[in-house]
Amino acid sequence: MGLLRIMLPPKLQLLAVVAFGVSVLFLENQIQKLEESRGKLERAIAKHEVREIEQRHTIDGFRSDVPLDEDNDVVIIYNRVPKTASTSFTNIAYDLCARNKYHVLHINTTKNNPVMSLQDQVRFVKNVTSWKEMKPGFYHGHIAFLDFAKFGIKKKPIYINVIRDPIERLVSYYYFLRFGDDYRPGLRRRKQGDKKTFDECVAAGGTDCAPEKLWLQIPFFCGHSSECWNAGSRWALEQAKFNLINEYFLVGVTEELEDFIMLLEAALPRFFRGATELYRTGKKSHLRKTTEKKLPTKETIAKLQQSEMWKMENEFYDFALEQFQFIRAHAVREKDGELYILAQNFFYEKIYPKSN
Repeated sequence: MGLLRIMLPPKLQLLAVVAFGVSVLFLENQIQKLEESRGKLERAIAKHEVREIEQRHTIDGFRSDVPLDEDNDVVIIYNRVPKTASTSFTNIAYDLCARNKYHVLHINTTKNNPVMSLQDQVRFVKNVTSWKEMKPGFYHGHIAFLDFAKFGIKKKPIYINVIRDPIERLVSYYYFLRFGDDYRPGLRRRKQGDKKTFDECVAAGGTDCAPEKLWLQIPFFCGHSSECWNAGSRWALEQAKFNLINEYFLVGVTEELEDFIMLLEAALPRFFRGATELYRTGKKSHLRKTTEKKLPTKETIAKLQQSEMWKMENEFYDFALEQFQFIRAHAVREKDGELYILAQNFFYEKIYPKSN
């Protein structure tokens, strides 16, 4: 444009600028149309895949009027928190589903909105509980906890999740938006081109690294109530703790993901038989590493730790970590640096009345 200013008269310069602006708007409009078309195509493919599965069940002699046996009438929901190693864990479920005979379904919400509309909540609950062709099923997606009991459901799904140190999670997400990861390196991210480091962002008081951005793991566990999403709400923190203890089968931490997988395999072998070995030896064990990530300085960390958001999110993380370590301590033993799952440690006796 500098060369144009030198060579062209003012009127032609103005026309060139206008033409350039129109071209940019046209390109952006075309890109948006392509994105919409891709979304429609993905939804059409997904519907086709669902129809194929339902038809296959019919051909195989599946009858919807025959109740499922208890071992197969199981649904797991993994309402995954972004940037907590959720892709690595989910890919293990995909690798095991054919071998262990269950279905895996990704819950894809518009713009990754974790809060569903009331009507979508009803649809989702109905799908999960009555969609026999998809049982046993493993559902995963970036959605907030949803209490199935509110909808009159007696047999609720099994909730699991993984959380991460709140500052480490935010740093990872910050660089992910700018540089992507090694999972889909060619995909353009929302903040691509922004070279500002996390330290520089915090020092400048930027919005992408503000303490309010730490407020995510608590609302994911708290749920669909409005107060859950009020940053800094003590009620939301207590509700998240309550749900973690009372509604979740197991919650692990990113830093100890292998132990989380080991416990799931021991407790829910119907889904996770072979998961530990796959995690240790498989190529997808440590999939999706954020690129160009730079660790924050002690000064940056100290500044974030002064906020109430960090204090609450960290309190929740410590609470989850303590609970996970308590469960692990009663389930495994260490020998020669390796962890081993304990065998059954209870039995029945004094069984009456005595048989003749």
